[in-house]
Amino acid sequence: MLERHEIETFLTLAEELHFGRTAERLGVTTGRVSHVIKKLERRIGAPLFERTSRVVRLTSIGRQLTDDLAPLAAQMEAAVRRAVEAGRKVTGRLRVAFLGEWTAPVLLRAVALFTERHPDCEVEVQEVQLSNSRASLVDGSVDVLIASYPFDGMARGPVLLREARVLAVAAGHPLAREESVSLEVLGDHPVVQYPSVTSAEFKRDRTPTHTPSGRPVPQGPAGGTFSEMLSLVAMGKGVLPVGEHSRTYYPRPDIAYVPIRDAPPIERGPVWRATNTTARVREFVRAAADSASPLL
Repeated sequence: MLERHEIETFLTLAEELHFGRTAERLGVTTGRVSHVIKKLERRIGAPLFERTSRVVRLTSIGRQLTDDLAPLAAQMEAAVRRAVEAGRKVTGRLRVAFLGEWTAPVLLRAVALFTERHPDCEVEVQEVQLSNSRASLVDGSVDVLIASYPFDGMARGPVLLREARVLAVAAGHPLAREESVSLEVLGDHPVVQYPSVTSAEFKRDRTPTHTPSGRPVPQGPAGGTFSEMLSLVAMGKGVLPVGEHSRTYYPRPDIAYVPIRDAPPIERGPVWRATNTTARVREFVRAAADSASPLL
């Protein structure tokens, strides 16, 4: 079995392709780097690098070993980090946010349980909008967000909320008189669009480009916020598939919510940057799951 310093030396040289820079990053001499690599090559029985006076290149065997070892090394680092964090109390500051009024109660229940379990960790709660939800996670101003799935490019936790889908239409729209509709009707009416900064996978799920049978869905205008999108619906600019919680949190006399009988439920839960999977984040996600389990 390879020792940890051998793996670290090999992967660093594979990345730098320069003995001097590798030694500098590892805080050792270039002779030490060369010794470790030669020892590793003797064990494998084949050269891992091609060396000339000007360049250092990976051989095909070296490239394969890099591909095999890199994910294992990352898992080892993550395991050590988790062990270190587990040995410490959960302290510091955790910034959590909700997107949509109906997710706020779920978030606050999670905050209450998390605070009970980890009283030394300060929790900040805020609301984000469609226009800045992703940016808040990327720039680190929010650690965990309760949002709709799918949310591409982010780690996700368990489902905390499920709700049926309904179609928001203007109160005077012909579909407003229907008891329920099929997703196929999206091919007959413009669909109001989410802001361009919204998660691409989310938009494909909520406002698909084609009906189940393959008919194209006409695109209507886009709104900057959910309220703006509903206003576009009320103005007759298009229809919009939403969750049934909209009936409670966005009741409007100029909008009707018609059940969609053949649509899968909307699922919501915690999302966060994978590189920000700290002990605080993991413990909050666990608290969120524990506090929401009776609701599912």
